[in-house]
Amino acid sequence: MTSQRRADAAQRLSTRRQFVTGTALALGGVAVSSGDAWAGPAAAISHAEESIHQEIDFAAAPGRVYATLSVARLFAQVVQLSAAAKSGVPPDAAPTLISPRVGSTFSLFGGHIVGRHIELLTAQRIVQAWRVVDWPPGHYSIACFRLVPRRAGTQLILDHRGFPIGQADHLAAGWTDNYWEPMQRALA
Repeated sequence: MTSQRRADAAQRLSTRRQFVTGTALALGGVAVSSGDAWAGPAAAISHAEESIHQEIDFAAAPGRVYATLSVARLFAQVVQLSAAAKSGVPPDAAPTLISPRVGSTFSLFGGHIVGRHIELLTAQRIVQAWRVVDWPPGHYSIACFRLVPRRAGTQLILDHRGFPIGQADHLAAGWTDNYWEPMQRALA
């Protein structure tokens, strides 16, 4: 092969490499700029979830705390002592309904809070699909109540997640005003 032929072959190879590289860069630019068309599985994951974690001590055995949360007659006493009863639940509102079986439904605070029991482990844990009736249809959060025996009674640990963004402050205050403070009085 003559030196001229070698130079021509090298030039063609270089031009071919430039073409391939340029094409790859151009297609990569289209892929990057077309957003959703090239979005992978990670693009479907939301990292913007609010949650509530509260720990409350009760001077009552875990069985009593569990019963208060899972027996309609006992939780009705909590509702009557709650801030909601003092300010918003009409006296003729729907009664407190709780069926203490896995899969059963509940309706609290005159039907303002509704849901279904997902897990019931006596004196240890309650997990509920929980919602406020004015949330978007079909939107349920998860409320998990864990009961930890303590020398002086029970520590209740609430983890609440999956509720609509922007509701955390309102819900956290509601747990305190409508559950924990009246439960403290009812269990005293």
